[in-house]
Amino acid sequence: MSERLKKLVNDALVKLSLPPVDFAVFFTNDLINGDYASNAALVLSKKTGEKPNALTAKIIAEIVKNQPEYLEKIEVAGAGFINFFLSPKFFAAELGRVLQAGDDYGKGQKLNGQKVVVEYTDPNPFKEFHIGHLMSNAIGEATSRLIEASGAEVKRACYQGDVGLHVAEAIWGWQAGEREWGRAYARGSQAHEDKPEARKQIEALNKKIYERSDPELNRLYDEGKRFSLNQFEKIYGRLGTTFDFYFFESESGSFGKKIVEENLGKIFEPSGGAVVFRGEKWGFHTRVFVTKDSLPTYEAKELGLAKMKQEQWPHDLSLVVTGNEVNDYFQVVLVAMKEVLPEEAAKTRHLSHGMLRLPSGKMSSRTGKVITAEALIDEVKQLAREKTEQDDIAEKVAVGAIKYTILKQSPGRDIVFDLNKSVSLAGDSGPYLQYTYVRAKSVLEKSGHEVHPISDLPEAPSELARLIPRFGETAARAAAEYAPQYLVTYLIDLAGAFNSFYAKNQIIGSQEEEYRLILTSAVAQILKSGLWLLGIPAPERM
Repeated sequence: MSERLKKLVNDALVKLSLPPVDFAVFFTNDLINGDYASNAALVLSKKTGEKPNALTAKIIAEIVKNQPEYLEKIEVAGAGFINFFLSPKFFAAELGRVLQAGDDYGKGQKLNGQKVVVEYTDPNPFKEFHIGHLMSNAIGEATSRLIEASGAEVKRACYQGDVGLHVAEAIWGWQAGEREWGRAYARGSQAHEDKPEARKQIEALNKKIYERSDPELNRLYDEGKRFSLNQFEKIYGRLGTTFDFYFFESESGSFGKKIVEENLGKIFEPSGGAVVFRGEKWGFHTRVFVTKDSLPTYEAKELGLAKMKQEQWPHDLSLVVTGNEVNDYFQVVLVAMKEVLPEEAAKTRHLSHGMLRLPSGKMSSRTGKVITAEALIDEVKQLAREKTEQDDIAEKVAVGAIKYTILKQSPGRDIVFDLNKSVSLAGDSGPYLQYTYVRAKSVLEKSGHEVHPISDLPEAPSELARLIPRFGETAARAAAEYAPQYLVTYLIDLAGAFNSFYAKNQIIGSQEEEYRLILTSAVAQILKSGLWLLGIPAPERM
């Protein structure tokens, strides 16, 4: 609708012989001021020098000459803004579209033909799958689904560090007697930091792991990697994620090292036996890409990964979701990539997020102070059991509570996770959305009959009816800006409007039963679709 209204205003500007300007059409913050607003006259006034309100009156007068059926009225909003009120016929037709389209309602075509790889979660074998990985997983999964709903073909990728110093530290800890990989890593990491002799042993292990030169070490490594990956799959199952591609540092390292060697003397140069990237030219410090032991670093592996992704599945866009602690590192990688892999660099976009913490503070896998993802899910699930005794529903409520908490705000901000608030049914929570969906479904089941579209509304459009058409545009914006929080905010507003409507109006047995059941059905459908886009389960009962 915003595009239709923008064209309507542009057509009016042409007819009035006014110059073209870049203006916006957007949702009103308060429905009392209409459904959409535009700043066209305000922007135009800065170009022409004419008073904004005079321009507003001209534009409105031109539009109303052939006012489309979907508009009820247009008003001057002061200071050069135009308010658009959609007609009851439009809302009736939109409710019909929800009923007819079902799960397809709100899906767009803006990204039709686009191929997108979204890389996220990225846990490392031999280390714990901790609550930080839940941030990446929730944001990556929601972003993937939103982009799919805009028409793109999406492949989900997971990139895992199956070689590197952390692996050697974990294996050293295992050989030292630890029989749980997370604790083994913590012990080895601490020893590497504090004990010079252990540091030498771990660095020697690291080289052997890369070379695959020790059969017994290879056996232990393979067993540990297999165990880790199997554990990760169990967590992905709980979170509702299925990956299309798995990439590993043991594979990307050789690709990356080759790229570095092919560009020696260009942007890479030898330094003390290592190979470095002199970033000063681009405003960054020098970084090592190949160590003095001839091993590729994370930076080199990232170059190899970009090449592997393109060869595995040629694509138009590659989104990489990581924590913001690697922002500086990733900036350097992208600068280097632009020089040696310009096509891949042009397709790569880094989406960083903040940290997820409990009130107790920051965690560290190096010291063993780790809150695992499973532990958090299980703790929230235990709280959810106080609201439902059914294990499968408690699981869905727990996952919904965690994902909602992560997705409700801008991805760049840190989150302190409040266990009790996360499972609240009083609003601003995943369980509140789930409960509202269940309530709407329950009303429909109790009615005992199907609902069918109507040609016009029997009463003035309520706040609830006027929120319905905003779903598709909100989802499209969330996809375009990689910002799931826009959809979260919309769904909370919709759920709040429905619960208010439910409290104030009799639905079954009222004179307007047919219309109110249509509204209820539309709300249930949009909540179901919206929750799915966020990766949040929609239980049929609670």
